[in-house]
Amino acid sequence: MGNNSVRGEGTHGRVEHAGELGWDEGLYEHDTAGATAADGPGGPARPAGPAGGSDTASGSAAESASGPASGSGSGPAPKSASDGGGRRGKGGGRRRRGKRRRRVLKWTAITLAVLILGTAGAGYAYYQHLNNNIRKGDRSAGGSDAKKAAPNAQGQTPLNILLIGSDSRNSDANVALGGAKENRGSAPHADVQMLLHVSADRKNASVVSIPRDTRVAIPECKDPDTNKVNAPTSNVINEALGRGGAGCVLDTWEKLTGIYIDHWMMVDFAGVVAISDAVGGADVCVKQNIDDHPTKAQPGGSHLHLTAGNHTVKGEQALQWLRTRHAFGSDIGRSEAQHMYMNSVIRNLKDQNAFTDTGRLMDIAETATKSLQVSSELGTVKKLFDLGMELKDIPMDRINMLTMPRLPDPRDPDAHVIPDKARADALWAMLRDDKPLDGKDDGKPAAPSPSASKGPAAAAPGTLPVTVVNGTGTDGRVAAKGRATEVATALKGKGFAKAVTGSSSPAATSEVDYPQSAGAQGKADAASVATALGLPTSAVKASDVKALTLVVGGDWRTGASHPQQDPKAADPLKDTETVNGADKGACMEVYAPYRF
Repeated sequence: MGNNSVRGEGTHGRVEHAGELGWDEGLYEHDTAGATAADGPGGPARPAGPAGGSDTASGSAAESASGPASGSGSGPAPKSASDGGGRRGKGGGRRRRGKRRRRVLKWTAITLAVLILGTAGAGYAYYQHLNNNIRKGDRSAGGSDAKKAAPNAQGQTPLNILLIGSDSRNSDANVALGGAKENRGSAPHADVQMLLHVSADRKNASVVSIPRDTRVAIPECKDPDTNKVNAPTSNVINEALGRGGAGCVLDTWEKLTGIYIDHWMMVDFAGVVAISDAVGGADVCVKQNIDDHPTKAQPGGSHLHLTAGNHTVKGEQALQWLRTRHAFGSDIGRSEAQHMYMNSVIRNLKDQNAFTDTGRLMDIAETATKSLQVSSELGTVKKLFDLGMELKDIPMDRINMLTMPRLPDPRDPDAHVIPDKARADALWAMLRDDKPLDGKDDGKPAAPSPSASKGPAAAAPGTLPVTVVNGTGTDGRVAAKGRATEVATALKGKGFAKAVTGSSSPAATSEVDYPQSAGAQGKADAASVATALGLPTSAVKASDVKALTLVVGGDWRTGASHPQQDPKAADPLKDTETVNGADKGACMEVYAPYRF
């Protein structure tokens, strides 16, 4: 038949306007052996012309090499010079078609790879964008000295994060939202301060607020912006932020509580508004109509205006709710309202499956990274995401929020408070010991069977070296002189002949530490020291000490034996306005002058 004049019967079927579509012949390049006859001595055959064009001799040769296209009829196969006998071999066509398919797959794979890499590149760029949004600061202002909790039997440790709300007016947005433009440029105050404690096993969480007008000992702090070192002082706790940034607030909390705080997170007025919108707001309730307006006695006010009943607040209205103080009776009432708000936000996020909704998470991440300032070791999107994932599975009924036990400040009883030492210290001890505030002790071991081993017996007192240190220099007070010597002498009188004194180590409460490597034997030996001096079993702790160590803390400033307290008098949860996360019926009482 000579040259086949049927269009589209070349080495592969042609597509109209193939060049315009970007499907060029390079995708189907012939290999050298398969194209020899078609190429001829003058080099490779040129690409086939458009479907309507005439076939040249070389184009016809190319068509002859592969025979009729699929569906073009059943006539005899054209002969080719490459056949040798004038009849084209059947296997050659199949091999060429197989090679073409492999080339198509190859280029499809390359195209997909480019798309995947491009998407990954865009994802990485967005990840870096989020990281660059985050503002970071030093964890401590130089005064952090609390001990990190020892891991439990599973190697887990509690997580403590300080949440700070700043009243800074150092931006147009914050002045517009917070008023008081005359304060622009002045040192900010930490008007909201909460400690989030997450148990080592991540089964429960507690949030404790300290009212902003609580007078405490603020330690020496170095201002991160000016490098000025501010001397220790006794003042209201919200002043700490202006003396050394968020790191100074953290140091103040650690000095007061003895709790090691892993991180801090801080937000200003504008950040609250943005985050509230991103998470969809919160459901709140007031028992009476409320209008938190300025009065002669109390100029200012949040301008929150709601009718009695349930409401969803977001954006600026959410900020008004969180700032309302006078209409809720005091700063204590404000803390309670803030706890209700936080519980509602967590409930809503859980109900909406926001923790597993990629779109929601990206929206929240974009807003949060722009709105939050965090301690430097928490300053990546991955670490913030990991933190969220650690919190998402805690049941709402295992989340409790409360306000620190307090008493009127003798210096200014109408305006300030001070920690109720006995009850506050008992609360801090519960958190240090990772005890849940709802009374459900997750870490309590099951009762041993009668055949179970009771563990090793303590060594004879006379064989135990015990180092006694004076830790009474806490809460801004000077250490009680001679306490280590006095208690060491008392220990010797009880048979611990190897008791000696060591260097001072401030601690809010007394404890008996034993080396973690000492295991059950070390615990038994430490318990024998605690029993001899009247210390509770909760005072016995595994630590990074090198030898058995008794720390005489701020709760034991006098006497040869640990003072016994009335458990009822030291109830840490009494009158703390506790709000449980599962309580959807919580509702705020409105102070009469602010009702309408």
